[in-house]
Amino acid sequence: MRRSLIQLSLVAGLLLGLGPSAVAQQGPPHAWLFGTWTGGMFPPPAGVSPEACLSQPVVIFTRDVVMRGTLTDQTYVQRLIVSAKNAAGVTEFRFTPASQPIGAGVLGIPSAPALTGFGCANPDWLPVRRLTADTIDFPNCADFPYPLRRCPAR
Repeated sequence: MRRSLIQLSLVAGLLLGLGPSAVAQQGPPHAWLFGTWTGGMFPPPAGVSPEACLSQPVVIFTRDVVMRGTLTDQTYVQRLIVSAKNAAGVTEFRFTPASQPIGAGVLGIPSAPALTGFGCANPDWLPVRRLTADTIDFPNCADFPYPLRRCPAR
């Protein structure tokens, strides 16, 4: 059954004028974002070397997770993707609900809520707008007032 579905999709792709590799390589709607990005919290640097950019990316997109760096933590905040869809030039992500810290902080004083979102109206949602092939922004997300630029390849 599975083999016949794969064959059917290849035939349909060939009839539509797509090559077999294009049909086989179709991925999730956010595949164009895969990789590392810099900027966002600050203006993206011009002419940054691949090594410098890859050493401290601000946002990383993968198939299942979006990670964001913060100025105050050494580790990345990881958000598990529930869905991603493209509409009107914007890719909209929905994430699993953010978990809240358990217990009180030091000396019983409540801890500040963990930074889990991107400064958007809903911390479990992220809109990504493509500005150019290598430049994006997060419209209406306060934590990322500047565009992001894709880290160059080596």
